[in-house]
Amino acid sequence: MPQVTFFRPYPFRIGQKITIQGGPRRGDWEVIGVSEKHVKLRCPVSFREFEWPLFCYLVEEKEVELWPHHD
Repeated sequence: MPQVTFFRPYPFRIGQKITIQGGPRRGDWEVIGVSEKHVKLRCPVSFREFEWPLFCYLVEEKEVELWPHHD
């Protein structure tokens, strides 16, 4: 039998604090808007806002001591 990996689109909620761990959107974000096809994120450091087509998949949820991260 083949091994199959399943991905499920993540159901963003306004007010969430998220960390994207790879790719061009990596970093800490606040979810400030959600529609059927787009998510609007704000950087908690620069306060810049971006709206992108839905793109994330849930990998892990956990409580962290420090957010946003400071490299």
